[in-house]
Amino acid sequence: MKKKLDAIDRQLLAILQRDAETPLADLAQAVNLSSTPCWRRIQRLREHGFITRHVALVDPRKINLGVTVFVGVRTNQHSQAWFEGFRDTVRDIPEIVEFYRMSGDVDYLLRVVVPDIAAYGAVYKRLIRSIELSDVSSSFAMEELKFTTALPLDYAD
Repeated sequence: MKKKLDAIDRQLLAILQRDAETPLADLAQAVNLSSTPCWRRIQRLREHGFITRHVALVDPRKINLGVTVFVGVRTNQHSQAWFEGFRDTVRDIPEIVEFYRMSGDVDYLLRVVVPDIAAYGAVYKRLIRSIELSDVSSSFAMEELKFTTALPLDYAD
């Protein structure tokens, strides 16, 4: 059964999306609850799958990954075996940090992070060496104008 989110749940999720290390006492105060009921709500949000994991976001520039490349892939192969080979190839390339199956002109969209164009060239060669692709189109991000991992909560039931 799907759990409905109330205003307090939404507030907790909003705070935790900004900083998952917010102390329980601060969370409880922000949503006008005592610590134990606040903790129980957070546990329920985990149990129901609203909170899936806690991670540390690393500044890509600090670790020499300042170049973002969006890669559109088209293929004329649509078998399950081909897809599994492509998926496995993508999973094995750590520079590919996002991978989507798309509708429209592009079959798959990848987001790749690398230190420079030469490093992207190596990723590209690894990709095309491992799997047959019809067309690959790469666009280099010139400037990051917005980046967030926080999801909008206004649509949650």
